[in-house]
Parts: sequence; structure tokens; C-alpha cells
Amino acid sequence: MDEAKEKYVRPGWDEYFLNLLEPIARRGSCDRGRSGSVIVGPGHTIIATGYVGAPPGQPHCDDVGHLMRTVIDENGNQSQHCVRTLHAEENAILQCAKDGIKVEGATIYCKMVPCYNCAMRIVRVGIKKVVAQKRYHADGLSLKLFKDAGVELAVIDNSVESYDKQ
Repeated sequence: MDEAKEKYVRPGWDEYFLNLLEPIARRGSCDRGRSGSVIVGPGHTIIATGYVGAPPGQPHCDDVGHLMRTVIDENGNQSQHCVRTLHAEENAILQCAKDGIKVEGATIYCKMVPCYNCAMRIVRVGIKKVVAQKRYHADGLSLKLFKDAGVELAVIDNSVESYDKQ
């Protein structure tokens, strides 16, 4: 008698789009935070993807090193951030702007809760849902902004994403 074959279960939409983030992130050009994002419109249609990288024609961190700046958070803690690159969420939004694609009402899938600057851009363009794989270590302002702006936020794994903050 043959063993019962386990029934294949298709991934749900969130799992499907989140699984695309890793291969997109591999295109990134900054080793401090290779990250990807996917903007999805009505009918589960991919509108744009984005990854961490320098603007076109500009040097990449992986080639010339990082462009570091000190950032002081609301508690007075200092940390170093590379400002040579655009974030994955920013790049996806800017690609839509460049191509004249409307993102109002869309969903954006991200490796982690977006930073505050990306959160402001998400709210500004009218994206209505953010699905993040994990938390970001400094996401307090983003969480508040999304709540105040009526942007739905779903975090799949409530742990904080770890990445090289050298």
C-alpha cells in the first residue's frame, strides 16, 4: 500500500511576496543592509521592486566603501548610518514615480518595518498596507506614523531584524 502523499499547500499572498524579498535584496550594493521590497497593487499585481543601492551612475558601497553619518535618536543614542544608498522601499517608490505608476492604495512588502524616512514616503504616496518580515531596531516613530496615518501594518515575526551596523 502506498503512503498517502502529502497535499501541496500553496503559499498565501503575504508569504508569496515576502519570499521574493531575499532574491531582490541580493541585487543590493551595500553590505550593511541588503534589503528588498515589493509594491503590490490590486489583483495581487507586482507594481515595482526595490533594493538598497546608490542612485544610478553613483558609486556603490561595495565598490568604494560606506558614506557614514552619525545619527542621534530621540533618546540621545548615537549610531552610524551609511547614507550612500537609497533604501529598498525608497527605490521601489521612486521607480513608480519615474514610470508614472500610481501606488495609492497599494501594499508594500519589506524585510523589516521601514525606517521613519521611508515610512513618511509610504504615507505620502498613499500606500495603505505595510507587511514586514521583522521589526526594525528604531521603528518607534514609524509605528506611530503608520497608526496616525491609518496605514495598516502587519509584522510577521515580532523579533528585531539583525544586520551589520558597523
